[in-house]
Amino acid sequence: PGPTLRCSEGDRVRIHFINAGSHPHTIHFHGIHPHEMDGVPGAGPGEIVPGQVFTYEFDAQPFGCHLYHCHAIPLKRHIHKGLYGAFIVDPAAGRAPAREFMMMMNGFDTNFDGENEVYAVNSAAFQYQVNPIPVKIGHLVRIYLVNVTEFDPLNSFHLHAGFFRIYRTGTNLRSDEYTDTAMFCQGER
Repeated sequence: PGPTLRCSEGDRVRIHFINAGSHPHTIHFHGIHPHEMDGVPGAGPGEIVPGQVFTYEFDAQPFGCHLYHCHAIPLKRHIHKGLYGAFIVDPAAGRAPAREFMMMMNGFDTNFDGENEVYAVNSAAFQYQVNPIPVKIGHLVRIYLVNVTEFDPLNSFHLHAGFFRIYRTGTNLRSDEYTDTAMFCQGER
């Protein structure tokens, strides 16, 4: 995935986008912003062609874990090539200190049949199966989790021998549920 963009709620965000590639691209931000700053076809600047420059500018809102990705056509292929990342907007009042992880669930269509053969987190297959994250009892761990798995409508997050609290999209400071398995649709976080 691309770099995690992080700011606080209400910050003025300016992203100077230079298309140095060989295909048209855009940046579509999840969250709230003017349509002129959206990279969806028919809104904002439209596709940014190679060599073109555009500055996305908006106020960061609402707080939470959001996603950004290229929305140029063909959308599936741009996302499948890793043209996405996390956009975290911290609440203006802050959050309790925690050990934090950014995890982007993704997959790989290795034979180009339109189905994933390999599943990964941050593009590393089996990373946490081979290298589990040790967690100490009583220590707060915050995982920003985004599902960008192409070719599958659902993906799950599961802990062994423990439960966790879910804060869907992170836009609420109260937990939605307490469980050991959660399902995430494409783009859900």
